[in-house]
Amino acid sequence: MEDLKLYSKTFSSRILIGTAMYPSPQIMLDAIKQSASNIVTLSLRRQNPNEQGGEQFWKLIQQTGCELLPNTAGCKTVQEAVTLAKMSREIFNTNWIKLEVVGDDYNLQPDPFLTVEAAKILIKDGFEVLPFCTDDLVFNLRLLDAGCEVLMPWGSPIGTAKGLMNPYALQTLRERIDHVPMIIDAGLGKPSDACLALEMGFDAVLLNTAIAKANDPVRMANGFKSAVDAGRDAYLAGKIQSRQTAQASTPTIGMPFWHQQK
Repeated sequence: MEDLKLYSKTFSSRILIGTAMYPSPQIMLDAIKQSASNIVTLSLRRQNPNEQGGEQFWKLIQQTGCELLPNTAGCKTVQEAVTLAKMSREIFNTNWIKLEVVGDDYNLQPDPFLTVEAAKILIKDGFEVLPFCTDDLVFNLRLLDAGCEVLMPWGSPIGTAKGLMNPYALQTLRERIDHVPMIIDAGLGKPSDACLALEMGFDAVLLNTAIAKANDPVRMANGFKSAVDAGRDAYLAGKIQSRQTAQASTPTIGMPFWHQQK
């Protein structure tokens, strides 16, 4: 399977995985390994390697050998997001940032106006921005106008496990924007959700809650890995069109007809 390219970097896996809410640090490491992910996300508000409390966690993250994608989860203003992104660049030595600017505390929906504004500032400052957004087409187009080269629309609100809540909007989004990588981020609850996303032509998925909160996170990580591989293969193979009527799969031409004896 071909590699995933995000900005100037290439990855063999199409799963990005979060690092929060696991039953233990070891289970987190085992799940990341089982998923075969090359990229892990980290909330700067929760874990700061410059602080003593996060030092051990930071060492564990380094053990994974994965590319680090810091995020601005929890930020509600442009200034908060920009400041946190600049901190991440100094601390983690990366220009990558997963941009999140919360617009509503109830469903954690990103604010489209503030997200676009923050993206413009960060890109101008040399960041490679991966913005968390909704499935709204115009929101995504404005992020492209701001200079984003990767988009991360949600499947459904964070942590809801509702899967791809609006397939029509997502399919429209993928068809209208077919020249940049798009990663489904948030709301996936089971491997079949991820498979469907890849079947629709999305390039990757970002997971956290669905794996970390499963009864067996490591086995669930493996399930998502298999589902993503299956979905990508199905998309590349080209699915057949659905029909309203039945059609025999076994040809009848050239077959003998047996007549009942009277």
